This record gives sequence, structure tokens and C-alpha cells, in this order.
Amino acid sequence: MDHGSERDAHPGFGAGDGAPGRIPLAVVVVDRDGQVSHWSTGARRLFGAAKEEAIGHSVLDLLPVSGALPEDDEITPYGAYAAYDGLGPDLESSLDGRLSFPAAGRARLTVPDRDRVDVLWWAYPLVGPGSERLLVLAADAERLRRAEPDEGIAFERIAPGFALHTDFPGAEELARRLPEILPSMSVEESARIVAQVLELGYPILEFSQNDRVPVTPDWGVARRAERMARRERASRVAAQGLPVPAELADDEGEDLEYVAVRERLEFLNEVSGKIGTSLDLSRTIVEVSRAVVPRFTDVAGTYLREQVVAGEEFADGVPDTTTMWHRVALEHTDEPGRWDDVVPVGEAMPFPAHTPFFQCMTTGDPVLVPRISVEMGHAIASQFEKRDIRPLITGRSMLVVPLKARNVVLGFMILLRHPEREMFDDMDRVTGAELAARAGLVLDNARMYTYQESVAETLQDSMLPHIPPRMAGCDIATRYLPGTLLGRVGGDWFDSVKLPGARTALVVGDVMGHGLNSAAMMGQLRTAVQTMAAMDLPPAQLLRNLDDLAQRLGDGYLATCLYAVYDPIEGELHLANAGHIPPVLVRAVDGHSELLELPTGAPIGVGGVAFESLRVRVDPGDRLVMCTDGLVEMRGEDIGVGLATLCESAAHPAASMDDACDTIIRALNTRGGRKDDVALLMARLNGIEPEDVAEWRLALDPSEVSRARAAVREQLHDWGLARLADAAELMVSELVTNAIRHSHSRPVQLRLIRGETLLCEVDDDDHTLPTLLGADPGAEAGRGLRVVSTLAREWGTSRTSAGKTVWFELTARRR
Repeated sequence: MDHGSERDAHPGFGAGDGAPGRIPLAVVVVDRDGQVSHWSTGARRLFGAAKEEAIGHSVLDLLPVSGALPEDDEITPYGAYAAYDGLGPDLESSLDGRLSFPAAGRARLTVPDRDRVDVLWWAYPLVGPGSERLLVLAADAERLRRAEPDEGIAFERIAPGFALHTDFPGAEELARRLPEILPSMSVEESARIVAQVLELGYPILEFSQNDRVPVTPDWGVARRAERMARRERASRVAAQGLPVPAELADDEGEDLEYVAVRERLEFLNEVSGKIGTSLDLSRTIVEVSRAVVPRFTDVAGTYLREQVVAGEEFADGVPDTTTMWHRVALEHTDEPGRWDDVVPVGEAMPFPAHTPFFQCMTTGDPVLVPRISVEMGHAIASQFEKRDIRPLITGRSMLVVPLKARNVVLGFMILLRHPEREMFDDMDRVTGAELAARAGLVLDNARMYTYQESVAETLQDSMLPHIPPRMAGCDIATRYLPGTLLGRVGGDWFDSVKLPGARTALVVGDVMGHGLNSAAMMGQLRTAVQTMAAMDLPPAQLLRNLDDLAQRLGDGYLATCLYAVYDPIEGELHLANAGHIPPVLVRAVDGHSELLELPTGAPIGVGGVAFESLRVRVDPGDRLVMCTDGLVEMRGEDIGVGLATLCESAAHPAASMDDACDTIIRALNTRGGRKDDVALLMARLNGIEPEDVAEWRLALDPSEVSRARAAVREQLHDWGLARLADAAELMVSELVTNAIRHSHSRPVQLRLIRGETLLCEVDDDDHTLPTLLGADPGAEAGRGLRVVSTLAREWGTSRTSAGKTVWFELTARRR
């Protein structure tokens, strides 16, 4: 054991007696039959028995485990040791195999030819295939006090450096097996722990998530030495017939109480430092559970309300027997897997009213069960169908503490101690309540963060459209990346709108700013764009109207917007820009990419600025890439660098549209420093071949209706879509009849377009849009649109500059 010292490069346990900073350890290994298989020289010196007298003999005959309690000695409140002629009940439990976890203590024993000796001891149950069952380490406490006389009471907690520097022939092998002796410790961790003890000079208190590492009671060595010295001085003063000064009076009871309180405060401070390192709810749950095992308890099961786990709000009021509780974490020091099948994490269950768990969740106060009786074990086990939990809980001490915040119970923790360990007491109840209060606040913060993040994601998801991957004559892929600066919502958006003539409007916009206000503005502007696009306004006029609307909504409405209309029949893009970064056009012929030089108007909301549009010829297979500046702009870097990277990555060959989008994101989003949200829209402009389009001009004569029916039937037969002929002919008859009836002077236009669907459009010069009327048997009008609504896959109407268009779609299935 070393309280070392950096002045010794290689301090050793069991080096020469009296060497400063070094105390020899007695090392005893006990096999599964309870016989000594190793007895070190340090053991001979400390316990007085020679090696040949110990090897092969019962350890119970060699290590005293019982004795009478002297009247002037104390018993610690934890029961870790009792200062009597024996090594204490915990070690006795270890020696006879009843103790399954590491333990430590301090005791006094009588050694032949020596006075009574104060001994510090540690017992480590060994695991693994070997015959060894128990490792016992012991040291002379008086030698420890003399080791650093200048430091006085500077040390309080002591843990052994195991057996690396004793005369134990197998010490090196035992050190190598340390990960087996104490599960969940790696070889590297073992080396680090030992090096830390030896080099830094302070003990290791905890280093395992699953095993309790014993340390001597902090009142055991330094404070007891101080009290003994005070008693000796007081005795000398009294022997001279002088009054004993107050500072030498024996305040042992007060000292023990002070130390116990301080121990708990240190524990709570330590736990507070371990929890709340993240706002992630799952991680916080694990931190809370692991913080109390093994130092405060041997088993910790954490239960949370169903709504807390789901990140949802729940009604006010006290929980009842219908409230579902999710078991979200379980930490223990038992052998691995012992609890997994019986009490699996993730299970949800209610709790009956007669249980201590229900009492805790409804009162909000801790519930202490000093020892779970057989009857209570039966009552608790009755909740678990087809699983017998009684062997896991019966005989253990239990403390149930509520996890609450703002007087609301979010969950509770079930804490259990091994039967061999000291029972929970009232002081533990207070400690547990304080622990739960701190943990409850941390969990509530994580819960609220999770809830708000869920709300933000739901809001953002609801505002972004779900664009179909295929529109008439083009394929579309999109990506949205939330910003990392101020939450997960922002003002970037993309959209696509179906237009008459198999055209598609493609939109990308960016409201200036971040957060919920920007998201709300984005929702309003996106809705306005959809409405005006449905009116088939030219791009420049649409931006002009959007700018007017933004000024009416308020001074804070500023946004950039790029609006493009793709005509797959004409092979043309019609674009207008309001302060947005230009789009990239990737040519299918040679893979060349370029930024389209558009007339750049002022952002939406500035007002008084004219918008211009540009028409660009495109070929089948060309790709249009539109994005917001969050993808290409980075602080401290010229935006031209980002735009060049965008062009280069957009031209990279890809197996699919999704792969192409991912290539762009990887190229631009991995540079680091991105703070803004990102909207990306890519459209592959496939076009529509002339042979897939059929058009007819119909005079304003009712006889043209029969010609329209015949022309549609014949065309569908030629296209191999004869199965659609009957339905299409009937709907065309209704729409052409209505168009001829309401047109003023211009001929009616009938068009069929073959693609993923069969699109039929009927144009006339009447601006009044038809409406779907209720089914009235006596009505003379209104049946036509009801027939279309019943038979069509999809249908709609829209205004055009010359009048209106009524259209319907059927699923195109060829013979």
C-alpha cells in the first residue's frame, strides 16, 4: 500500500521494513475448499504463523473471526468492522463463501508474542476457472501511521495496490488476472489503476461499473489515530493530577456522527458530478443508475412514466394503478446476466396499490423496507407472470426513492442491498431522498429537452412537403439538414407544384434568421408560393406578388427564393431569382456543370425591386440542383469556394438521385463550421417525347364530343393502354361537353400525355373554375365532375392566363 510518493520511482509493497511510503501487505489466497493455497511472508509477520503451518490448512483456523468486544471500543455504524479480537463478520462471511462482493474493514487481533495489533483488511472474491476462491490482503495499521509521520492525518481512505509488489510468487500472474478477478476491468485499466496508486499517491475508490471496490472507513485510520493520541495525552495530564483541557476531551460519538454526515455529503457531491453531463435522456438515465452502484447500493432499478420515455406531456395529478412505468435501466453487482431474463430493461408494467412502489409514486416520499420478508417477496413476485423474482429480492434491504421535479413524480428507483450488507437505515433514507431530488431535476431537464426537440422536429417535418419522387417528366430528390446553432428548426424550405401542361414548379427558399419565428414565416411564405403557383403565374410575377405579401405581413419578413418552372414537352426551364444563390445545371451529354447566371433580384420583403426571368433550354437527362446558402457558405471562407465545390460534386456520376444528393452533402457538409440549416432539391429533367403527347383542337360544337371520344379511344389503343379506354372516354366526354358549353370564343384544347400516369387535360377560355357539387338526383348539372372524381386516380382544376384547365390522371398499365 503506498501513499507515495513521487520521490520513489518504484515503491514496493513488502520492500524493506520502515521504508518511507511503503507498507508490507499480507497476502492470503484461499481455495474453494476453504484451505490456504498461498501464505506470504507478510502474512507470517502479521498473523504469526509460518508458511508450512498455513498452506493446506483451513483458513478459519488461521484467521481469527470472532471474539469478545472490549467495553472501550466502538462499532462503526456501517458494520464494516468491529474493533475486537477477530477480523469481523464481513470477513467471516467471505471466508465461508457467503459474501459475493469485495469487502474491507479494520479490526484488532491478538498475535502470539506481540501486543494486540490493529489490522486493515480487504477481501476480494475471485472468479474464473481456477481453484482460487478468495484473495485476502491485510496490513498493520500502526505501521501505516508511522509510514508518513510528517503528513499527520492527510490520508483518510485507503485501498491496497493489490499484489504487484509483494513476495507472492504468483503476484505477476495475479496482476495479469486482475480483469478476471474484478470483471469489467481491462488489462489496460488494471495497469492504469496500479500506476495511479503507485505514482500519484492516492487511493483508487471506484473503477468498475459492476463491482464495489472496498476502502477502509474514512474514520478508521487517521481519525482513530488522532483520537488515540488525544486520549493518551489526556491520560498523561490526568495522571499528573491536572484538569484535562477541553480540546483533549473524548468527543468520539460527535466525531463519528460528523464523519457519517460528511461521508454522505461527499457521496452526494460525487453523484452530482457524475450525472447530468448530457441532455440526452437515455444517457442521463444510465448515469443516474450507475452513480449509486456499488457505493450506495448493490442493485438499482430505474422506472419512468411511459410519457417521459416517449418524450410526451402527461396529465397533472397523482399516478394510479393504471399508470404504466417503463423499466429503463438496471445496474447491479451480481453475476452478469442474473437479472436480465427475470427483470428485462424495456418492460412496461403498472403497480398495484398495496406495493411499496405504489406508495412511493403516490406520496412522493421514500419508502424503506429494512428487510424483504418471505411474505413481501411473494407479494412482489406476484406481479411478474411466469417469472420467479423471489430469489433475487428476498432477504435484501430495499429503499424506494421517487424521481420528481416541480412536485411531479417522473419515476422512481428501487435500491436493493445484499443480505450480507448493512441494511438501509433512516440516514440512508435521507441520503436517498436527496439523491433522488438531484437526479429528478437532471432527468426533468433531459426530458424537457427531449420533448422540445421532438416538438421542433415535428414542426419542421410538418412544414416541409413530402415531395413525390416522380413528377411529369422529371425525377426529384431532396435533403434537409437542421441547423446546429439555434435549435433544429429554421426557415429553409423546398417544394414542387404540379402545373398544367405536365409542367412542374420547383422552389427553394430561405427565410433570414433562425428558430421558431423563421420557421413560422417560412410556413406562411411556402403556402403563398403554392397558392400562386397553382394560379400558373409566370416566375417573375409570382416573386413580385410574394414580395408584396411579405411587406404586408411585416417588416421582419425577409427571404430569398428561387422559382423555376420545368416544361418537359418543350424542354425548357423558366426561372426567376429573388436574392438566392444560383442553381447548378448538370448537362447529361458531357457531365459538365455550370452555375446558371440569372438576373438576381433583391430578397423577398425588400420592396420596390423589379424581378426578371430567364428561359433555359434543357435536354433529357440534365439535372438541376437548387439549394440554400447554408450548404455552400461557411464563416471565414469565400462563398465562391462553396459554389465551386457544389458544381464539382453535382457533376459527380451517381447510381441514383439519392446517391447524387448524398455525394453533394458529403462534399460540402464535412468541411466543419456549418451553423445554418440546409435545403437541397435536385431534379432530373427527363422530358416527355413527342410520341407520348397527343393533342386535338375542338370547335365549339356539341358534335365535337363524339369526335373527342373516338380520338381518345384510338390513341389509347395505339399506346397499348386499351384497358383505360372506357374510363378515359367517359371522363373526356364529360369534360369536353362542359368546356364547349362554357367557352366564349376560343376552341377547346384536348391533350393526352403518356408517362408514369395517363394525364388528360381540357383547356377552355372561361376563367370560372368548376366545383364539385353534392349528389342531387333531381339536379341537371354537376354529374360530370362527380364521374371524374369517382373514376380518376387524381384530378384538379387551375386557372391559366387564357382561361382554365381541368385535368385528370389514370394509372398507366400497358397490355
